Amino acid sequence: MSRHAIAHALIVVAACLGLGGCAQVAKAPPAPVAPLLQDEAFTPPAQPVRPEDILAMSPAMVHYVDDEISRRLRRSGRQQGLIDALYDRDMLRLEYDSATTRTASEAFAARSGNCLSLVIMTAALARYLELPVSFQSVDVEESWTRGQALLLAAGHVNLVLGQRPLDKGRGVFTDPQMTVDFLPPQDLRGRRVTPITEARVLAMYLNNRAAETLASGDLNQAYAWARAALIQDPGFVSAPITLGVIYHRRGLLAPAEAAFRHALRAEPQNTQALADLSSVLFSQGREAEANEVKQTLARLETYPPFHFFELGKAAVQRGDYEAGRAWLQRELARDPDYHEVHFWLAVAYSGLGDAKDARKHLAKALANSTTRGEHDLYAAKLDRLQARATP
Repeated sequence: MSRHAIAHALIVVAACLGLGGCAQVAKAPPAPVAPLLQDEAFTPPAQPVRPEDILAMSPAMVHYVDDEISRRLRRSGRQQGLIDALYDRDMLRLEYDSATTRTASEAFAARSGNCLSLVIMTAALARYLELPVSFQSVDVEESWTRGQALLLAAGHVNLVLGQRPLDKGRGVFTDPQMTVDFLPPQDLRGRRVTPITEARVLAMYLNNRAAETLASGDLNQAYAWARAALIQDPGFVSAPITLGVIYHRRGLLAPAEAAFRHALRAEPQNTQALADLSSVLFSQGREAEANEVKQTLARLETYPPFHFFELGKAAVQRGDYEAGRAWLQRELARDPDYHEVHFWLAVAYSGLGDAKDARKHLAKALANSTTRGEHDLYAAKLDRLQARATP
């Protein structure tokens, strides 16, 4: 079942989830954003939105730098000492967790976060150490996650640590620039990088929080996050798309359409905005216009995200394990690392009586899980499969 066929059921959010995330840089100067805001339609959020908190250092972070790793920083230099602390599991012991995008202090306290959270935490620590920091969008293949009738597009960011001007003057030898990334180096080899501003990174954080809150159903809080993202960086195309999704959920169809068209003025071929615009036009009864947008989208996107996955999952659920396996293998060819595809392949192989391949794909689902809840679920299922295989 394609996304075009379920325009009323699924809404696409351009969010920086999963592997941190970065949407495309706007292709045209941003238009004024004030006309897009609909403050009167929402109540004040329960959680205040404070962009200044995103990169703020906590007392625990200050103590860590000043006391726990100060000797290493003196011995190895501030750049290398900080990087060692990030990558050495005997020190910070960072874990990847895509469930929630965290501020610097939250990621430090939890010792975990998605890629964007870990980049934000690293930037805060580096700036406390007076190291110049710059941010980069990494051109990785777009990946998707799903939840609560939302499709969430994910990208990737990293950061570059510069050399302190003071160290240059003293003749201290350190690398002029050191890249910090939380993906394996082989996954990044040959990838194009684009410098992005701190405002863009803050907007990414705010937009992530909007998408995460939207998935939980709190439209007032989601609006506050998305509104802040749009104001923080008016050129960040994901922000008006997220606002449009929120407006659509609230039944504000004309403002939703305006938000999607705003995004498309900057990126006319943005498939997320096109899919959402088609959906909101259908909701207004403007089927001819919606179909025109769908035709444009179909020319850009032969198969939408999760097309083969949905076919495969449906086949497995009705007991047609062979057809399910075939469809899921096609989805796997598009995205070899998505945990849900491996999970349903494990179910398909189990239904076909192939316990070996069922265990193999369940192990891959476990290895590629991005939240603690997913990890525990797959681990429990894998334990049961392995217990059955034990004589």
